[in-house]
Amino acid sequence: MKNTIEENKQLVRNFYESIEKEDYNTTAKYCHEDFTFYLQVDEPIKGAEGFVKSEKKNFDAFKGFTFKIHELICEGDKVAAYLIFDGKHTSATIFNIEPTGNQVRFSLFMLLTIKDGKIIEKRAHFDHCDVQAQVKRKAN
Repeated sequence: MKNTIEENKQLVRNFYESIEKEDYNTTAKYCHEDFTFYLQVDEPIKGAEGFVKSEKKNFDAFKGFTFKIHELICEGDKVAAYLIFDGKHTSATIFNIEPTGNQVRFSLFMLLTIKDGKIIEKRAHFDHCDVQAQVKRKAN
């Protein structure tokens, strides 16, 4: 039985809420057993475990970050989410750069596919160079 559009949207809301709370055990539970994560276009990461490892590696540098959904559009088993990440680089190395204390804010577009009530595919699109430049920039 397929989820309704509202159920799919709520699943995606819950998924991103668990990431923002850094509750990665719950995040993994929203992932289908055949989950695939595409960071940008052609870099698939298979399975919830690999996805969580990738997310932690990035988000651990920004303890206390926010990751808010600003738009959510759903049609059938596809959910498109426009999010804004906002965090301070204080906690861990990212891009081989020690914590700088820089505020980092960027937008992301995600396309998620739902199967059997779980997320089976997530495609992330954002400006990686912009994020890296914000981390690297010198204080004024």
